[in-house]
Amino acid sequence: MTHRSYVCAVAIFLCALMNLSCGSLAWSEEFAPGRQVGIVETDLIREASGIVASRQNPGVLWVHNDSGDGARLYALDTKGRLLGVCTVTGARARDWEDIAIGPGPEAKRHYLYIGDIGDNSGKYSSVRVYRVTEPKVARSAPFGRMNAGPVETIELTYPDEARDAETLLVDPQSGDLYVISKRELFSKVYWAGYPQSTGSRIVMKHVATLPWGFAVAGDVSPDGGRVIVRSPYNASLWVRPKGKPLWHAFGGKMVGIPLMSERQGEGICFDGQGRGYFTLSEMANPPLHYFGPAGSEKEQGLSDGAVR
Repeated sequence: MTHRSYVCAVAIFLCALMNLSCGSLAWSEEFAPGRQVGIVETDLIREASGIVASRQNPGVLWVHNDSGDGARLYALDTKGRLLGVCTVTGARARDWEDIAIGPGPEAKRHYLYIGDIGDNSGKYSSVRVYRVTEPKVARSAPFGRMNAGPVETIELTYPDEARDAETLLVDPQSGDLYVISKRELFSKVYWAGYPQSTGSRIVMKHVATLPWGFAVAGDVSPDGGRVIVRSPYNASLWVRPKGKPLWHAFGGKMVGIPLMSERQGEGICFDGQGRGYFTLSEMANPPLHYFGPAGSEKEQGLSDGAVR
């Protein structure tokens, strides 16, 4: 067993142990228990790795596959039904692992950030994040196929050594980028401040360390006030201190948030209003799970699928 494999195995064990050990961890009362709201039935999505909720298209989720697919995004509704396929012009798909949404060069526009940040063997000298203006689509009008782009390519390097990562965050208040490493006992948080140059490599800064490892996905609430990060077995939420950079949240109180049993839990994102969150598994035809705000299902709008 290699050193990396050993670290990976121990990290999985610790994550599972943490998930079972409720007594030592504060648990959020903000969210209701999860429920399955749909199934991703299209065969085009076989290894769903990243998921994010649109900010300008109510009821639309953007999803992408892990390595092995082309540079494509898939628009789903909040029941997992395919709305269309979006080819990202000018991008390459080496190992896409996460997707985020946030501000960019033009004010009042939303941008999708696609993290080509997977590196199982820790061998790449740099990783890439692709930024593209979010297309306008409608949940009620499947569009088939479209192109988005051309993209802007943000090339990032770590300040210490090459790392595997599956979590990409964008601060909606500042536009700063964060990459969270995966294969450590305690995942590390790296920062690249806005504006990110697209003409040269950017050396990220290590700004925080999580109290657990094997992070595989995360998201920031639309208002920038909360952060969620998950492993395959546990998930946590942090609150951002007012007036502080986003990474200061990880130095504050961590609270556990619920997950449902998933074969290979891989994705997590807030809904479009930041009231609840979705999770998704990396497998063919995965169930789409939603954890709404605490309260009745009628208040959550789940009875008619109107989750934003």
